Order: sequence, then structure tokens, then C-alpha cells
Amino acid sequence: MGPKGRILVEMYERLLHTLGPRHWWPGESPFEVIVGAILTQNTSWTNVEKAIDNLKKAGMLSPLGIRGLDKNELAQIIKPSGFYRLKASRLKRFVDFFYDGFDGDVMQMRSHDLHSLRERLLKVDGIGPETADSILLYALEKPIFVVDAYTKRIFSRHNLISAKWSDEEVQDMVMGELGRDAGIYNEFHALLVFLGKHWCRKNPRCDGCPLEGL
Repeated sequence: MGPKGRILVEMYERLLHTLGPRHWWPGESPFEVIVGAILTQNTSWTNVEKAIDNLKKAGMLSPLGIRGLDKNELAQIIKPSGFYRLKASRLKRFVDFFYDGFDGDVMQMRSHDLHSLRERLLKVDGIGPETADSILLYALEKPIFVVDAYTKRIFSRHNLISAKWSDEEVQDMVMGELGRDAGIYNEFHALLVFLGKHWCRKNPRCDGCPLEGL
């Protein structure tokens, strides 16, 4: 492990000690986590929770339920998530992919290797790298580190990366330094998101930050 790896470990340990486990991603099933990952694009988690609750109340939070819904009906149910017509189309396309490739079975999907799953997910219209990696890590427990605006901002401010680095470069750096551990990636990313929302904002609140002085 190099100097960057040691800084990453110290970040992780400080955040975990100060903030405690985040228990992220919330969801009662892997499929619910997948739905959340698709719905959370360009909206807050509060709005996603409302949309997921609507799906539960309608008895439609399942691959079969979503597959059987008309796209317009689905759009109305998930309306709180914003961009609801677009997201309804994305959910329908994902469920078609899920049935065509894995018979609608999460365990069958999980049995495939990380690399091939990621390639196949990225071919689904509306699923980009961050969404694909969130599905892989949080729903399928695959060892891949999720990179988002929060992680890039925090790492850049701590001189671990250049602001010009691509998401793939950031991902490769973290995974190269920390090894492949889905549990650590899960907790670390969730902690960084919490840090980014409460301290390392666009206009940072450095006083009292758990990483102050690092």
C-alpha cells in the first residue's frame, strides 16, 4: 500500500469512528435497491423513498409487478422521483433486461462475474457507470467502488487526485490501493456521501469536519 492508500485508510477509519456505520443502501431486497439506484438519478433520496413507498402500496415493487404495468401507470406511481416518465421507461427497460438475461432472478444475476455484468448493465439505455456500479455493489455485493461527485470533490481537496481525473481513474486508484472488498467499498462510499452532504459541500464547512487536519 502506497501513501495514497494510507490516506484512504485513515479517511475511512476516521469517518467510521466519528459517524458510525451508515447502513447503506437502504432496501428490503436486492431488487428494491436496484429500483432505488435507477430512481435516484437527478433527485434526492427523500423523493425516491416516496416513489418506492408508492410502489409498495400498489403491490408493484417486484420485477413481475413492474413488468406488468403500463408505462404510463408506472410513471404516475413513481411521480415523486421526478423525471418520472423517463424513469418509468428506464425501469421497464431494466426489467426486460433482467428477465431476458437472468429470468428475473437476482441470485442468477449475482452468479455472473463483475466484469461481464458491468458491461451488460452499461448497454441498458439509461444506466450509466454510477448507476451500474451502485447496482453491482449494493444490490449484488460485487467488489466495485462507486465514484460520484462527492468522492471526487473530497479526494481532490485532499490532494489524492486531480480535479481533472475521470471517474474510471478515481475508481482504479481506490481499488488498486484498498484491494477488492465489497464491504469496505460499501461503507466507505456511504461515509463519503454523508461527509459531502454535511461538510465537504461546494462551499465547504471545514470547522468540525471529521477529516479536519488530515
